[in-house]
Amino acid sequence: MSKTRFFLFCLFLVASLVWLLVFSLPDNYFHLVACDVGQGDGILAYYKDTQVLIDGGPTSKILDCLSSHMPFWDRKIELVVLTHPEKDHYGGLLEVFRRYKVDSFLVSSLDSSSQEYQLLKNQVGSGGVKVIFPDEGKFIRLGMMHFVILHPSNQFLADNTLVKEKENDNQNISVLGARTTKIQANEFSINLILSFGEFDAWLSGDTTPAISDEVKTSLETALPTLEDGLVEYIKVPHHGSKNGLTQDLLELLKPKVAVISVGKNSYGHPNPEILNMLSSFGVSVFRTDQMGDVEVISDGKEWKIKR
Repeated sequence: MSKTRFFLFCLFLVASLVWLLVFSLPDNYFHLVACDVGQGDGILAYYKDTQVLIDGGPTSKILDCLSSHMPFWDRKIELVVLTHPEKDHYGGLLEVFRRYKVDSFLVSSLDSSSQEYQLLKNQVGSGGVKVIFPDEGKFIRLGMMHFVILHPSNQFLADNTLVKEKENDNQNISVLGARTTKIQANEFSINLILSFGEFDAWLSGDTTPAISDEVKTSLETALPTLEDGLVEYIKVPHHGSKNGLTQDLLELLKPKVAVISVGKNSYGHPNPEILNMLSSFGVSVFRTDQMGDVEVISDGKEWKIKR
């Protein structure tokens, strides 16, 4: 190769790197992305170089979403939240913890005997990750993003010492102690209000009607601190299952947009009754099985669905 060609090649390489860096720089907007992870949940919230991941979907497909929305040089996630230990929520986190440095992990004491979940716990334990346990009313601030935990409370967890029996969508939990009945793992889903300026979102995990009254009480406590007493966005519980969102919660929240994280499934998700309920309240519905990643961007006042 001649000196001239070598010089031009180097110049091209430098220019390409500069443009790559320019287009990878974070913007000045908050982003909330319901990642297309198939039949499962994975939500990425970020502002500039601060990222929060809520659940990781059933497989490593969550990595595609992270690489699409995070600069290639940013290998740190400030907070990972696991709403509850079912594979459609934690499966992809195995690779996330392998490939990214995670500062903190918000997770309840609900356990799973599955080999994959035990491996995830070992990864967290050996990685020097700070583990945070949920409690109703706990406040977490990460830069401009604010989180309030609605459920579960310390008391709820203390009253329910758990042994997980089986790994499936209708999972049962053996309760040792105060309760003698069987309850679902979904009832332990971590519920959060995420706020960025005047934009507020309810992130619901797989919340069921059995705990809707507890969640409603917590929301009524949190809502006075929210702009206009409303949320703009809800993540519809349990992939739009009939055993998820209730009319009482919808009437309280009064969202403008509802996002359903769902993939090909044999459960009938999303249920037509839930879709009709959302339609009757004039809520715009967006689905990951139809749109892929569903992304909201906001400057803290105005917000929109990114097309």
